[in-house]
Amino acid sequence: MNDSDVSKQIQQMVRFIRQEAEEKANEISVSAEEEFNIEKLQIVEAEKKKIKQEYERKQKQVEVRKKIEYSMQLNASRIKVLQAQDDLVDSMKAAASKELLNVGHHSFFHHHKYDALVKALIVQSLLRLKEPAVLLRCRKEDIGVVENVLGSAVEEYARKANVHEPEVIIDRVHLPGPPSSHHAHGPSCSGGIVMASRDGKIVIENTLDARLEVVFRKKLPEIRKKLFSQVAAA
Repeated sequence: MNDSDVSKQIQQMVRFIRQEAEEKANEISVSAEEEFNIEKLQIVEAEKKKIKQEYERKQKQVEVRKKIEYSMQLNASRIKVLQAQDDLVDSMKAAASKELLNVGHHSFFHHHKYDALVKALIVQSLLRLKEPAVLLRCRKEDIGVVENVLGSAVEEYARKANVHEPEVIIDRVHLPGPPSSHHAHGPSCSGGIVMASRDGKIVIENTLDARLEVVFRKKLPEIRKKLFSQVAAA
């Protein structure tokens, strides 16, 4: 083999090696690009998933906040309604208390109606106490009324209870008088009596104010039902 043939063979080998290298480089380039595209797609998908999760988290926060705000507004509205209902009930009770002043006003209850009421309260108190000796307390302005009806009240009690007539002592300490502009926030009494056993262990409060309180408390569910049943239904 002469030099010319050797040279040709070497050039042919060089071309072959170069071609293989170019093909290998091309394969590496294509593979690298594919891996890059796959990795890029994975990163994009991961970021999209992360953004979606963040959006859903914030959306849930907004929904929870809206529910809390709605609940707070609803509770505030309910409190306002309940307060308005309480105010109405309180105004009714205040109006009833004002009417009691007329009941205990002697000039209003003509024909001894207040006298009869006081007598009935004394009899009722005696029947509840069933004591041989009691202490009776009333307003200063009602002393005359109590003295007028006490005898007949004691007789009626003894007849109903089938006992001897009890000793009833009218207390020198009086119940407070009706409310006035000078003592609007002080203790007051619209009428009626308070009766106690001699030892003071048992006390029957039979004032008009106490009876109104008992009746009002007992009838309060019925009052609320009649006044606010439509509101509750709505």
